[in-house]
Amino acid sequence: MKLSQFKFDLPLNLIAQHPTKVREESRLMVVHRDTGKIEHKVFKDILGFYKDKDVMIVNNTKVFPARLYGRKEKTGAKIEVFLLRELNKPNCLWDVIVDPARKIRVGNKLYFGDHDELVAEVIDNTTSRGRTIRFLFDGDDNGFRQMLETLGETPLPKYIKRKPDNDDKERYQTVYAKYEGAVAAPTAGLHFSRELIKRLEIVGVKFAEVTLHTGLGTFRPIEVEDLSKHKMDAEYFKIDDFSSSLVNKAKAEKRKICSVGTTTMRALESSVTAQGLLKPAEGWTNVFIHPPHEFSIADSLITNFHLPKTSLLIMTCAFAGYDLTMEAYHTAIKEKYRFFGYGDALLII
Repeated sequence: MKLSQFKFDLPLNLIAQHPTKVREESRLMVVHRDTGKIEHKVFKDILGFYKDKDVMIVNNTKVFPARLYGRKEKTGAKIEVFLLRELNKPNCLWDVIVDPARKIRVGNKLYFGDHDELVAEVIDNTTSRGRTIRFLFDGDDNGFRQMLETLGETPLPKYIKRKPDNDDKERYQTVYAKYEGAVAAPTAGLHFSRELIKRLEIVGVKFAEVTLHTGLGTFRPIEVEDLSKHKMDAEYFKIDDFSSSLVNKAKAEKRKICSVGTTTMRALESSVTAQGLLKPAEGWTNVFIHPPHEFSIADSLITNFHLPKTSLLIMTCAFAGYDLTMEAYHTAIKEKYRFFGYGDALLII
């Protein structure tokens, strides 16, 4: 398929700027793949679609304060440094994106904080905006993480046109976040409160966890018309024995298996045996899921409403079918559903 097929007109006022007051009170569109029926619900109504021994698979990655604002040595020019991933812990080496990039050259020193609490040196160019930097920090890793907490900012996507506030520290994070490493929240999971999870567990729904540290690769613009030529940035993922066993048992018993989010789905589809079962794995995945794609593990998907021409929309089309997905999106626009990270949810069953 071609990239231009995933273009649609999205009114900018539908891009959610704030989360709903209560996590599970966001709206929920339910799309039935077998009949094409579209229903309008509230997210907590998800309870009516899953029962005893069904499995929901969640991404337990944790977002860290990845956006730093600092200044360049000598000139004092303001710069934004977006931390993508740690390359080497002992040497405090990081892969980052800088803005404005044209001013940041190898050898430059960058200063962060009112009293220069943190200093970094640019040691390599990676892409037009990408750099490798070394933080000149004397303390241990815990001290460095504390420094990031103090100086860093919740990495809200640029489509949210406001500065992050204290609420975002909690709300731009799933309630089951465990392992730090994501620069963007796995947003389908933001709709789950602890109470809703408890109610699902009381019904008998099992929860399996995987880890996929969402990087900017998930959101990087696709710049080729022929989707088969797009290369995804690699993202770290891990699937353990417990989750694999839980999912494979449910599969054998023909229970419903729900992937909570496209990042979860990427992890699942990156670790499938020849028999179509989930296997434990740890490593890096650059799998790009686009139509046509045979999904092996999950038979339902919870996701948010994504922006045009993104890998997330393209994966949703691969799962639900192109025509049905686009019909759902046009319905969402007509019914004024809220889009993107803090927006409403879509359940495809």
